[in-house]
Amino acid sequence: MDDLRDKYLTAIAAAADEAALEDLRVQAVGKKGEVSLQMRELGKMTAEERQVAGPKLNALKDEINSALAAKKQALGDAALDERLKTEWLDVTLPGHRRRPGTIHPISQVTEEVAAIFADMGFSVAEGPQVESDWYNFDALNIPGHHPARAEMDTFYMHRAEGDERPPHVLRTHTSPVQIRSMQDHGAPIRIIAPGRVYRADYDQTHTPMFHQVEGLAIDKDISMANLKWCLEEFVKAFFEVDDVELRFRASHFPFTEPSAEVDIRCSWEGGTLKIGEGDDWLEILGSGMVHPHVLRSGNIDPDQWQGFAFGVGIDRIAMLKYGIPDLRAFFDSDLRWLRHYGFANLDVPTLHGGLSR
Repeated sequence: MDDLRDKYLTAIAAAADEAALEDLRVQAVGKKGEVSLQMRELGKMTAEERQVAGPKLNALKDEINSALAAKKQALGDAALDERLKTEWLDVTLPGHRRRPGTIHPISQVTEEVAAIFADMGFSVAEGPQVESDWYNFDALNIPGHHPARAEMDTFYMHRAEGDERPPHVLRTHTSPVQIRSMQDHGAPIRIIAPGRVYRADYDQTHTPMFHQVEGLAIDKDISMANLKWCLEEFVKAFFEVDDVELRFRASHFPFTEPSAEVDIRCSWEGGTLKIGEGDDWLEILGSGMVHPHVLRSGNIDPDQWQGFAFGVGIDRIAMLKYGIPDLRAFFDSDLRWLRHYGFANLDVPTLHGGLSR
């Protein structure tokens, strides 16, 4: 056994690589290795001889296995050292040139809208995207038979069978934020509510998720004249033109009375949209005076207060201003598209410095 120990421990120490080490393992402690064959001879020995030879063979096998493991670790460390020498890198050297990121047009236009209305004294309000049926419909005077409440138009959240609680929906507009803001802050109030909204529709001009901004102003002497001025100032600032002409058409929204669709005079000459000139009209938003039911839902007395509200699609006005033809491209995650239409990450819109490039 001493000869076997000296033989294999010396050979293991001299092994040059893991392949040679594996050969030695097979020769020593493999199924047909020398130590294994010695252990098979234990059955031919007397009990007294086995008591002496057995522990010595087990100790020899353990010693050889430990030497194999230690040598394998040493060979691995040496190989890693050699690899690190060839793959050495000075981390203080300049890195690869990276293309700067760009701001998505939706984010940019949202900031532009916020900057314009902030200059008119509006603050930004936010609310949850998953809303109760009451905040999304009932508080806004939308009756139970209204088409917007059908499952084909609205995304309802799953409810367990037998659950009697009111349903929840992915909000179909940001109007619930108006109710929450009125409940939290009362009147007078002046806010805009930008955010994501959801409706079951998908084509070139509609997507299941899109972006909207709504405005609300409540005071004791607010009228449609204030609404008209506010929207005119917004359109002039947003499209960066000196003059605009708006046309108010009577319409119907459950949450406003009277209600009006708002068109803007424009020209499509040569396939290019020009705001404030020409003989064409383009619908851009809906508006009206806040319905008394909505004021009551917000815990505001309609006999003392009144106000106006409006809503406009952020995606839609972004398409009009920056010439983006397909709404679906906003959500395709195509970096080539974003590099073309995106904004520099330091291009912060301000009224004095300019809203866009």
